[in-house]
Amino acid sequence: MKGGHAPENHACMWAAKKIGRPVRWVCERSDGHVTDYHDRDQLTDAQLALNENGEFLAVKVSNICNIGAWLDPGGTISPAGHLGGLAATYKTPLIYAEASAVFTNTSANGPFRGSGRPEASYVMERLIDNAAREMNMDRAEIRRRNIVPPEDMPFKTGLIYTLDCGEFGENMESTLKMGDYEGFEARREAARKGGKLRGLGIANFIEQTAQLDGETVSIQFDQSGTVTVIPGSVDHGQGHDTMYKIVVSDALGIDEEDIRVSYGDTDDLPYGGGTYASRTAILGSSAAVRAINKILEKSTQIAAHILEAADADIEFRDGAFHVVGTDKQVTIQDVAKASYRSDLLPEGMERGLFDTDTFAPGTPTFPNGCHVVEVEIEPETGVTEILKYSVTDDVGTVINALTLEGQIHGGIGQGVGQAFTEGIQYDSDGQLLTGSFLDYGMPRADDMCRFDLANNPVPTKLNPVGAKGAGEAGNVGALAAIMNAVVDALAPLGIENLDMPATPEKVWRAIQEATA
Repeated sequence: MKGGHAPENHACMWAAKKIGRPVRWVCERSDGHVTDYHDRDQLTDAQLALNENGEFLAVKVSNICNIGAWLDPGGTISPAGHLGGLAATYKTPLIYAEASAVFTNTSANGPFRGSGRPEASYVMERLIDNAAREMNMDRAEIRRRNIVPPEDMPFKTGLIYTLDCGEFGENMESTLKMGDYEGFEARREAARKGGKLRGLGIANFIEQTAQLDGETVSIQFDQSGTVTVIPGSVDHGQGHDTMYKIVVSDALGIDEEDIRVSYGDTDDLPYGGGTYASRTAILGSSAAVRAINKILEKSTQIAAHILEAADADIEFRDGAFHVVGTDKQVTIQDVAKASYRSDLLPEGMERGLFDTDTFAPGTPTFPNGCHVVEVEIEPETGVTEILKYSVTDDVGTVINALTLEGQIHGGIGQGVGQAFTEGIQYDSDGQLLTGSFLDYGMPRADDMCRFDLANNPVPTKLNPVGAKGAGEAGNVGALAAIMNAVVDALAPLGIENLDMPATPEKVWRAIQEATA
């Protein structure tokens, strides 16, 4: 709900103005379940054409999405906004997609982590597994034959996207090795002898990020030589504060302790693009670097004046300005202090050291990666356990490895929830049945397993930092990988498809029907 305005927000402002006092609105959880927008609710018919060698010829997809009783501002993002993801990491030359939206008597549809990207990856990766099964081909091999190689970059896909860089094949091979793909059939046989059904799922994914609006960041030195970073968009848990400190510290060569980040005051900075769609590491850090470059241009002139040298003889490195060929230097923080003293500035230069920049590339970036999941099903109960989860991600330049890992964990967690338990339910009269967390199946800690994560960063040249985005990557690959694993476990029984969520009851019923 972070991106939209509820009617109650406007009512609070109107009421506060009327009575001249602060007015607060408290949304109870039961209210949120009924009125907050949902996402994903789609029905898809998809076909994949291949030649006898398993090479993809064409994909055709028809998609119907329930957008609820009214159109939310972001309601068409999931059904139509990321159809280019159907191309995935493959060379499919022809792709046809159509998307329809239908109004119903449910709550509106709006953006949820991934928002159209997981759906596209899910459709393509499920098609590939079914094709491999029908053609009696190895699931990894059929992907190898169709994956876009690095030497073909930039690559124009069969639908919308032009991919600028990536090592998709290396991502998959790395993840297959992490998941011990070669040894899986022996583990499957051992599980069968123990009365269990074991499956393995593969999903290569790609997503489009940073394609909307821009981001503005101001960098300001004060008279003490410390730095204030003022981004236009706020951090509500994503770790932007640490990210900006890392980027600014690296660019200026100063300690992170001398950098603070200030959010949320439009008197300080009137414009920000928003916190959504895996965009801030790309746009915000790029805007910060560009603002710093402007600052370095001015501070080079100040340093040259202080060191009594020509501008061309000044070199900036490791947080200080050096006179080339000498041991004379002055730190960036001393230059910042001097910038507030007219007697230390070149004649006619304004005091202070600060600048602002907006980065709006107009060209999206494409985070990508591979997920490999191994699951085991207990046929008597239908309960599915995730045994092993391996991931390789290419998010471009990794700014903060710890935060990146947390983002991937969180995204996978949401994927586990959707794959196994989550689903809004209404009765035939439109009455919500899943009106609380007693009724709605949220994922829990014991639904997870250990995640084995690896990075294969291929920095993009589409922005100064080389970042591609990471906030939704875990979720985009998780759905297809998990459900491919579940169906692979059930395939020996003749089960070729199972719609999410794969609850124990649904899995148990599928097994009973298949074995009847």
